[in-house]
Amino acid sequence: MQIGDYVRVKVAVIVYHHPAHRGEPIDVQGLEGEITAILGEWRGRPVSPNYPFQVSFGGKFRAHFQAGELESAELASNASTPEVVSEVAAR
Repeated sequence: MQIGDYVRVKVAVIVYHHPAHRGEPIDVQGLEGEITAILGEWRGRPVSPNYPFQVSFGGKFRAHFQAGELESAELASNASTPEVVSEVAAR
């Protein structure tokens, strides 16, 4: 995954900072957004953050995720097409 990639949240992730629902638990599973930053450096020094992928969902809402919580939006949309589903079912 790189900056500019469109991704979808593939697992249940509860956030409390959604602008429309401040302080309330919101599950963002299934939301699609764009990776705007990959954190790996802070003030010129390497860091290893727990949630390195910053994803913007439009407007003011951004959140940080681990790699395992995201999938490419293009791959996810292809997986729901009937051809791919039937290939998976045939295995």
